[in-house]
Amino acid sequence: MDASAETFVIIPTYNEADNLDDLVTQVLALPVSIGVVVVDDNSPDGTGAMADALAVTYPGRVYVVHRPGKLGLGTAYLAGFKKAMDDLGARRIMTMDADFSHNPRYIPAMIEMSRFEHVVIGSRYVPGGGTKNWGWNRVLLSATANFVARTLLGLQAHDVTAGFRLYRREVLASIPLNRIFSSGYSFLVEMLFLCQRRGWQIGEVPIIFEDRRDGTTKISSKEIVKAQYTVFRLFVRRIRGGEPKQPQVPLAP
Repeated sequence: MDASAETFVIIPTYNEADNLDDLVTQVLALPVSIGVVVVDDNSPDGTGAMADALAVTYPGRVYVVHRPGKLGLGTAYLAGFKKAMDDLGARRIMTMDADFSHNPRYIPAMIEMSRFEHVVIGSRYVPGGGTKNWGWNRVLLSATANFVARTLLGLQAHDVTAGFRLYRREVLASIPLNRIFSSGYSFLVEMLFLCQRRGWQIGEVPIIFEDRRDGTTKISSKEIVKAQYTVFRLFVRRIRGGEPKQPQVPLAP
């Protein structure tokens, strides 16, 4: 079944009942052809039931994927990709957090840039971008993670750990998604590595990243260790030539 929207936003959720209704309402109110796929990991706070209610309220624009428990951010994105591409015929697939750290107001600019770029990142680290309400320790952690990943993996984007992204359909179709090793936040680095190595054009739209409004952060020390391992693993792969760089792919109309 093809949906009417050209762009679908994948929103992974776990205990986001405080944010989801308002976020989905704001996304759907944007002056663009857009829909939402909520991927809920059996949230104890009723987020999944709220998503189902939104799907009833906005038929053809909101869809829900229910999973049995917390299976990792990366696998949530993959479930959303599959739904958007296979069932809904999406031309563009976006990812964003459910906690308003990624403000929906940037979505139209990201869609507009996708006319000229294959992948668009909502970026904290280009002129005009930044963060709000972050402590110095989180600023340092993010800056260090970006520097290390960019240096070791040769990534050209400035914000390589950002989860606010847009992929054109052909980009995701070119990547063996079922063979991606990372399952948590490190999935974001691996995806960008695979996109760049395939020659897809990557652009960045400046955003202000705000600390979550309600709820608690999902980033743990375990996730940080897994991200470090992912960067090291991909660095070895880069050195060995396991993912040969392809010529830049021309942008299709």
